[in-house]
Amino acid sequence: MKSLAIAMGTYNALIWRTLIAVIIAIILFIFKPFKWPNKQALQVHIIRGGVTSIMAFTFFWGLARTPIAEAIAISFIAPLIALYLSAILLGETIEQKAIFASMLGLGGVGIIIAAKIQGEFSNDAQWGIAAILFSATLYAWNLVLQRQQALVANPIEIATFQNSIVSLILLSFAPWFLHPPEITYAPELIGAAFCGVISSMLISWGYARAQAQALVPLEYSIFIWACLFGWIYFNESVSISTLLGTILIISGCLIATWQNKPPKEPHQPIPNID
Repeated sequence: MKSLAIAMGTYNALIWRTLIAVIIAIILFIFKPFKWPNKQALQVHIIRGGVTSIMAFTFFWGLARTPIAEAIAISFIAPLIALYLSAILLGETIEQKAIFASMLGLGGVGIIIAAKIQGEFSNDAQWGIAAILFSATLYAWNLVLQRQQALVANPIEIATFQNSIVSLILLSFAPWFLHPPEITYAPELIGAAFCGVISSMLISWGYARAQAQALVPLEYSIFIWACLFGWIYFNESVSISTLLGTILIISGCLIATWQNKPPKEPHQPIPNID
């Protein structure tokens, strides 16, 4: 998606990938008995589709202007933002450890940005980081919606409706921005669409079977792949400041989501009622 966003522009890369993803998802969908989602599921599909369309566009727009590892590292702040969103939207109390964790995470982001400022920091890079931070805020909301969606719909339904809704939203801008892709981009577009559909289904399947707080830390393995693919495909090196900032952000997220297991209650013998 980074190479496509650079070559085609973010809008065209995203909309053509999403349209292909809709076709793939529908093909998978027809192999299951069709059942139109109920009102609750449809509402979650629409809300998450709207959030995803803006979140994806701002992330890929920023990714085209920022090294992959740095973009992924900055996006890791999303779980910390989710803590404060839960306080605002759900009235939850923010614990002291969460405040400490958020300070660690913000410190990690600050280290990465400070290193960029001291080096070559073009206007594109500046706006790229801003776009990724905005996308991370939406992703924090997406984490909550992702769990809600996984509890009311199966993975194939989620992939079908999410890509369809995102496509409809993006198509509303087609008269001004849409351009037909060159045939040479077809393999990358199909590959990106296939990866998007399969990953969406796997994530939905996982979130339906475990709490978000247990699964979110697993997403930090993305940083390993971001470093590897950034180096292989774009010759991007990973700076010490990026590694240090990432460690602080991940540490903050783990501290915030860590929960002590409640002590086991002593075994109580079943009384004899005979």
